[in-house]
Amino acid sequence: MLFCALAAGGFAIAATGGGAHKRPERRPAATAPVTVAKAHGSIDRCLAPYRRERAPILEYHVIAPAPPGAPFPLLYVQPSLFAAQMHALVVAGYHAVTLDQLWANWHQHKRLPCGRPIVVSFDNGYETQFQYAAPVLKRLGWPGVENLQLTGLSWANGGISHHEIGELVRDDHWELDTQGYDHTGMVGLDAAALRFQTATTRRKIQRIFHVPVNWFCYPSGEYNPTVIAALQTAGFRGSTTEYPGWAGPEDNPYALPRMEVHPTQSPSQLVADVAAMAPDRPPPDAGAH
Repeated sequence: MLFCALAAGGFAIAATGGGAHKRPERRPAATAPVTVAKAHGSIDRCLAPYRRERAPILEYHVIAPAPPGAPFPLLYVQPSLFAAQMHALVVAGYHAVTLDQLWANWHQHKRLPCGRPIVVSFDNGYETQFQYAAPVLKRLGWPGVENLQLTGLSWANGGISHHEIGELVRDDHWELDTQGYDHTGMVGLDAAALRFQTATTRRKIQRIFHVPVNWFCYPSGEYNPTVIAALQTAGFRGSTTEYPGWAGPEDNPYALPRMEVHPTQSPSQLVADVAAMAPDRPPPDAGAH
């Protein structure tokens, strides 16, 4: 899905960088609109027998109702629907993991938490992800994966702050990855621009938040062999696309599938759609999407 300004009473791209300014502290939502079942078998209490797992990767953007006239309303999922979707996944036997946990399972013989693994990822860095999604996942004992862009989405225009990101990675054990410095499309960039969007951005996030930043998320899902080579040089383990399917140990790690979640998907429909993706063919190894 093409990243865009979410205006008309919603969120908008700003020219200033996010997180560099101080603002009044804003806490996550204290209560969820629906009851969310506690996930059984957290990683502290239950590990599944070892086997290399395949897992779906979900993609969310804004966790809020779409305002009237929003140009891209499918990028919005209401907080109550998000909570209900997570509840439905719990009932269906899923347990959220990070991409690093999947990698360790695939390549380091690490066991995953009991249940079917699933990755719940969030793009761009909207504050509603901290305010509404994080409390739901925290009650489940589930981590999220934040694909953060460092600029272009300021806290004054709906962006998450550096302080809030710090809370997620410290207290809720979220994984912090990136979509590049400012969500610039990668295909067609020259070598210097690719280094800035990949290697330089990765080092900046590592320095600010003291986390590995092992995964990249293609802006608008676009990639080619030159982009993949830049990610490999920058030290990324892999990257995610916008082709639906389940990610597995035999897939090209720089072309992992991912499913965008829409507000039109009821909780039961989301569970059905996730299951239906399992036999999908993997994304192209390197091609413009």
